[in-house]
Amino acid sequence: MNLWTLFILALLLLAVFFPRLGLIATYRNWQNARQREQLEDALKHLLDREQQGRHASPESLAGILNLPRAKVTRLISDMETQGLLETRGTQLHLTAEGERWAMHVVRAHRLWERYLVDEARMPLEKIHQAAQKREHTLTASQLDELDAALGHPTRDPHGDPIPTREGKMPSVERMPITAWQAEGPLRIVHIEDEPSIAYEQILAAGLRLGQVVRMIEKTPQRVVLSDGEAEYRLAPAVAANIEVEPLPESEIAKTNAISLADLPDAQPAEIVHLDDAVQGFTRRRFLDLGLTPGAIIYPELGNFFGDPRAYRVRGTLIALRKDQASQIWVKEVHR
Repeated sequence: MNLWTLFILALLLLAVFFPRLGLIATYRNWQNARQREQLEDALKHLLDREQQGRHASPESLAGILNLPRAKVTRLISDMETQGLLETRGTQLHLTAEGERWAMHVVRAHRLWERYLVDEARMPLEKIHQAAQKREHTLTASQLDELDAALGHPTRDPHGDPIPTREGKMPSVERMPITAWQAEGPLRIVHIEDEPSIAYEQILAAGLRLGQVVRMIEKTPQRVVLSDGEAEYRLAPAVAANIEVEPLPESEIAKTNAISLADLPDAQPAEIVHLDDAVQGFTRRRFLDLGLTPGAIIYPELGNFFGDPRAYRVRGTLIALRKDQASQIWVKEVHR
C-alpha cells in the first residue's frame, strides 16, 4: 500500500469517525454537567437542612433529587471521596469544603435572581427556575464581577441574604407572619418562593417585599392583612410563606406614607424611605439621583401616556417609570 492510498484511507477514517467523536464529546460534556448539577443540588439541600437546625439523610436527598436510592448511595460515596460530606449514622453532614462549595452555588443563584429582576426585568414568578439553570455555570470570578455590577446587593428579590464572597451567610431575624402574636405594624422581609403555587398566590394578591402590613384577623381558615388601603386574604398555609419583622419605633410614624407613583400632580412630598426590594445598583442609582430620605420631591411634567413621569428633586428634573416610583415612599408636604 503506497503513501497516497494511506493518505486517502486516513481521510476516509477521519470523515467517518470525527462526527461520531464530536457526538461522543457532546454527550460526555452533557453528562459531566448533569453530574455537577446533581452534586451541587445535593450540597444546597444539605446546607438548607443545616441552616434549619436539621441534617439531611439519604432519603431526603433521594426525594429532593428525584433519584433512586442506588444512585443516591453512589452520589454520597463520591461526595465523601471528594471530602464534601461525612456520614454519621443516617445523617449527612457538610464538611468545611462542602459548605464552601454550597455557599458558592447559593450565592450564584441569589445574585442571578437579583440580576434578572433589576436588570433583565423578568417577572418575579419566573426568576427561580431561570436562576437554577444558571447557578451551576458561574465561576467565582464571574460571581465577583456580577456582584460588583449589581452594586453588592445584600438580599435577593425574595428577601433571602446573599452569601459573601468569603462564603459567609449574613444572619437575619424574621418569623412567619402566622406565628406572630403581638399587635402593631410589620414589614414583609421575606417571601418564600417554594412551593411555587403558594408564591404565585401571594404575588397575585398584591403583597410584596418591604410592604408594611397589620394582621387584622387570624383563624384556622384564613389570615387577613391590611396595609391601610387594601385587605389581603390568604389561607394560613399560604400566609406561612410570608416572613416579617416588627417595624422599628422610629418608622412607625411613617406608616401613613404613600408610594411616589400615587402622589397627585403638583403635590410636593418628602421622601420617607426606599423599599427593601430596592437593592444593589438600582438602590445606588436612586441615591445618586438625590432620592434620599428627607428630600423634597414633586411631579412637574406630565406624560400623555402617564409613564414615565417627570419629577423635580434637589433642583434637578428626573424621569421615573411607574414601577420605579412605586418603590419610593413619600408623605405629602403642605405649605
